[in-house]
Amino acid sequence: MTDEHQSEQADQTENELRKRKIRSFVRREGRLTKGQEKAMAEQWPVMGIEYSAQLLDLDAVFGRSAPRVLEIGFGMGASLVEMARVAPEQDFIGIEVHTPGVGACLMGAAEAGLSNLRVMCHDAVEVFEQMLPEQSLDRVQLFFPDPWHKTRHHKRRIVQPAFVEMVRSKLKIGGEFHMATDWENYAEHMLEVMNAAPGYANATVEGDYMPRPDYRPLTKFEQRGHRLGHGVWDLIFTRTA
Repeated sequence: MTDEHQSEQADQTENELRKRKIRSFVRREGRLTKGQEKAMAEQWPVMGIEYSAQLLDLDAVFGRSAPRVLEIGFGMGASLVEMARVAPEQDFIGIEVHTPGVGACLMGAAEAGLSNLRVMCHDAVEVFEQMLPEQSLDRVQLFFPDPWHKTRHHKRRIVQPAFVEMVRSKLKIGGEFHMATDWENYAEHMLEVMNAAPGYANATVEGDYMPRPDYRPLTKFEQRGHRLGHGVWDLIFTRTA
């Protein structure tokens, strides 16, 4: 095969990829521990929400009306469980595509005896588009998303104009979109997108970024980063319209 032919094939593949819808995450099954398998079997029927292309009745899901916080990509769920534990007056929804992470979160939630947490294992964009009512959330959290640090991959970053507009539509007026990243370049990208997004205002008036709010637990990964001198940037934008 000639170099010219290889180049043409590469260009064709790249064009095809651009035409495809870029998902917020790639679903990763992974191997579950016995504890995670047990939690999925026992706790998913209680705390799991199956994907369905119809709007959720969140009051019915939780059996009450309360402030609602949704986190996209909660990892292994330790910080989400801790947030739900210390704020029983709020309801929390977590979306994660890594099945072992969902199992670990359910394990932690069961051990903590939580009743104010529900989890989903599906693409976040489809959940937002199909399942969440307009103006139903008080806060959306996006902590340490994949930074796609190579320049040619920046278009894959989840924080893009269309995505933040979708988030805005699900927030109540006065609701907050809270992002955090340990990649300075991504923090700058987030800030640029949010400053240009209609209907949002930066929650801080003392610079572009916020100190970590008390409600966001400091993760072990973050503690290690601090010891090594790595930075973390929190951004909080409020829906104004």
